[in-house]
Amino acid sequence: MTLPERWQDAANGGMTLALWADERGDTSALSGPHGERTFTELNAEANRLARLFDDHGLTEGDGVVLLCGNRPEFATTYAATHRRGLRLTAVNWHLNADETSYIAEDCKAKAIVADIELADVAAAVAEQTPALTTRLVAGGSLDGFDPWDDALGAYDGSNIADPVLGGTMLYTSGTTGRPKGVYRRRVHPPLAAAQAVFDYHEGDRHLCTGPLYHAAPLGFSLGIPLLNGVGVTLMTHWTAEDTLRVVEADRITHTHMVPTMFHRMLALPDDVRERHDLSSLRYVLHGAAPCPVSVKQQMMEWLGPVVHEYYGATEGVATWIYGLQWLEHPGSVGKAVLPGTVMVGDEEANPLPAGESGIVYLAKVRGDGFEYFNDRAKTDSTYRGGGDWFTVGDIGYLDDEGWLFLTDRSAHLIISGGVNIYPAEIDEVLLNHPAVADAAAIGVPSEEWGEEVKAVVEVKHGIPADDDLAHLLIEHCRAHLAHYKCPRSIDFVDQLPRQDNGKISKVRLRDQYR
Repeated sequence: MTLPERWQDAANGGMTLALWADERGDTSALSGPHGERTFTELNAEANRLARLFDDHGLTEGDGVVLLCGNRPEFATTYAATHRRGLRLTAVNWHLNADETSYIAEDCKAKAIVADIELADVAAAVAEQTPALTTRLVAGGSLDGFDPWDDALGAYDGSNIADPVLGGTMLYTSGTTGRPKGVYRRRVHPPLAAAQAVFDYHEGDRHLCTGPLYHAAPLGFSLGIPLLNGVGVTLMTHWTAEDTLRVVEADRITHTHMVPTMFHRMLALPDDVRERHDLSSLRYVLHGAAPCPVSVKQQMMEWLGPVVHEYYGATEGVATWIYGLQWLEHPGSVGKAVLPGTVMVGDEEANPLPAGESGIVYLAKVRGDGFEYFNDRAKTDSTYRGGGDWFTVGDIGYLDDEGWLFLTDRSAHLIISGGVNIYPAEIDEVLLNHPAVADAAAIGVPSEEWGEEVKAVVEVKHGIPADDDLAHLLIEHCRAHLAHYKCPRSIDFVDQLPRQDNGKISKVRLRDQYR
């Protein structure tokens, strides 16, 4: 068997980490404030956790909830589930206990791995979700949970003999209803393609700047580097100056960021920016939110044409554009990763001519597509054009050469600091307040965050619409939602704009504020 075949076979079973342990065993696979793992140590720990899952009765297709910050145990759980055929759901640790419990129950998880720093939420989730019979805590002790080191220490660290490829099922909200798990059939990672796209070489190092529960950091800043035998430096709390310091200290070659990070780095004083040697950087990937052309130009002027961009969603990556290509097509988010998989069309997914704005559609890839876990109706409603296309609601156009330009985001989606916020949840909480007659949450421009949440509210007759009520409504939201989802400001109106059918017109409302 040739080396490429051997490595692809390992990828097909989630075991490339085992081969890197043989090839680069003493090399740092992970480092950060919570410790370091070599490739040998990380691989052995993943085998121990896989055997623990076996011993606890988890079988192929079962779910595991991961409530954890950027620490080595996150990567171990990722590796163990991927070689044991399990579904890993990493949960946003900003969510409260009720929001997290909903996800744990909806994804039908049988195990939870928690970070001691999230002990309060983890304990509440375990209490509310009896199906979580396997409970591990990393970094400390917690009643009802087995300590990580003690639990794994009872198991053998040698490679498991019968690996089965697992995968991740992350949750993304919709414009209506509760968050939904984005489930796709497990596919074998194409090693050659990953190596070609990301240009990884021995000795490279990736800096993880964002929380690993997000799809982009999880894939681009953990999964793909480890797949290519590249070590990762984990940040737990991002700051602009710390980023420059770590890039210099660890000779970082690759990283993934969101435009808000660019904005903050560019805002650093010149002497701070010039103090750090960033010459090792040759691949700065960004996405998750629109990046102003001027901001990207400034980053290019500072770092060179090493800033590359993708466009997509939790449901899949759609387009890609390298730095030099962007300089020739400024403002574009790229061409389709696979020919024929991006289309701009009307409401019925009929293609529109080049240059004409419409809804951006993405095609099923390799015939598998995705589905929303436990929600066939939502899945069916997402696909258009005979079931071959889906959309996340963005508006844009394709030029004559196939370069995609976005002209507007979804009428409902709010993207703040690269994080998707879906206003339906906010609207529901506001409508439960006794003073509120009707409400609509929208995204408004923010120089720092790109967008921030504003709620526009109609109050019930006889209730004063003043600053005190605005404060009470914001606190009401904070009591029921993760804080990042909550309005930063509230405006009161006599009447919200409505469509002919009586529904609030968020498009008109958003346009008024922009």
